[in-house]
Amino acid sequence: MDRLPLTPADIVRATGGRLEQGNPGEAIAGLSIDSRSIGSGELFVAIRGDRFDGHEFIGAAMSRGARGAVVEQSTIEAAREAAGGRERSILVSVANTTTGLQEIARDVRRRSGTKVVAITGSAGKTTTKEVAAEFLGSRFRVFRNKGNLNNHIGLPLSLLELRSIPEVAVVELGMNHPGEIRTLVGIAEPEVRVWTNVGDAHLGFFASPDAIADAKAEILEQARSTDLLVANADDDRVTRRAKTFAGRVLTFGIDTSADVQATRIEDRGLDGTRAVVRTPAGDMRLDTPLLGPGNLSNILAATAVALEFGVPLDAIAARAVQLRPAHHRGELLRLPGGVTLIDDSYNSSPSALQRALHVIKVASGSARKIAVLGEMLELGAHAERLHRESGAAAAAAKLDLLIAVGGAPARALADAAIENGMSAACVVYATTSVEAADLAVQRTRPGDLVLVKGSRGIGTDAIVDRLKAEYA
Repeated sequence: MDRLPLTPADIVRATGGRLEQGNPGEAIAGLSIDSRSIGSGELFVAIRGDRFDGHEFIGAAMSRGARGAVVEQSTIEAAREAAGGRERSILVSVANTTTGLQEIARDVRRRSGTKVVAITGSAGKTTTKEVAAEFLGSRFRVFRNKGNLNNHIGLPLSLLELRSIPEVAVVELGMNHPGEIRTLVGIAEPEVRVWTNVGDAHLGFFASPDAIADAKAEILEQARSTDLLVANADDDRVTRRAKTFAGRVLTFGIDTSADVQATRIEDRGLDGTRAVVRTPAGDMRLDTPLLGPGNLSNILAATAVALEFGVPLDAIAARAVQLRPAHHRGELLRLPGGVTLIDDSYNSSPSALQRALHVIKVASGSARKIAVLGEMLELGAHAERLHRESGAAAAAAKLDLLIAVGGAPARALADAAIENGMSAACVVYATTSVEAADLAVQRTRPGDLVLVKGSRGIGTDAIVDRLKAEYA
């Protein structure tokens, strides 16, 4: 398969920078911002971060085989010195290396001819990305960004992979401050945009959920009349703002009439979901092992994307039955020692936790239902209230045991669970994930169903690891 070339001349053209030394037509293997893992023949892009300055690692990158570096104009003499007098090394100077990386990525994106699908939302971005890529993969060569490489540096690094010239790229756009989605849309220039929902993730950085919605609505900007927005009809904050979109709109929903709508829904607990999906292309019988209505909504969004690219309904249905969750994102693990574990430890927010608790509430067949819930971070002044509401939801889920882990907000969650009907003997509070893992191992027994969910900073994945080791 052909690969899109990348030369110093391409970088200079994309960035408006200057080739300080080196051959303008030389082929470059790739770009890297990490001097520790840079490959031979790659250029090192010296990014300045909050806690580091890549310019300090130019020499290290060169010693590991870097062909040269992209540096800021104010550092060019120091960069020459760091390059160790290697006159044949490539040095390109730009005004700002972060912006330069973004401009290079946008240029690669344009030259590739790849159609880009960009997904944002407070929850479900990664699952929707993975499902959409699976559906599209039945017909096209598809690229998807890895993990959560979805910010102002991760997205450009992902788009550089379009040098392999896939037919479609599916990427997610993350944010926790206003203006960030606008920047990412300007880099990715997507033909298809997906807005999954507006929730309370990162609420500590915003005045209200409406302020979050306004920031997410930057996904609507810079659109052409031919572009498509896939919008959640069940989310009023999304639908109100979607009316301003300059292109076409295709809606998806469960509770509200939509272009792609789930009907006759059968929540099968730990066996997944069954539904009939009505679409502009006809009706489709859907069976999926992914758990809960939140994942059903993600699948509907991905279905809308696939339909835009002409993927047949039977191909979508065939892929849906084979879907598996991403690592730590609602994985159902039936451990050899007799414990059933729902590993949702990648991250958490109040709305996402509500969906996870619904799954455990409707599940049947287990001896006891246990939830190990980590503190939800980045909620600011809203933290105590939202954790108390989550504690009430935990009580309503009819848990047999609740272990809350983290700081004062987690303590508030535990207290609220007791106040809303859980026995104090069935609610335990731990300050660290290590302590919570000990408690989970001590209190869990074969036949139990255990949900583990929490913000990444709390380290609830360590609790999953302990349970897996104990019941291997």
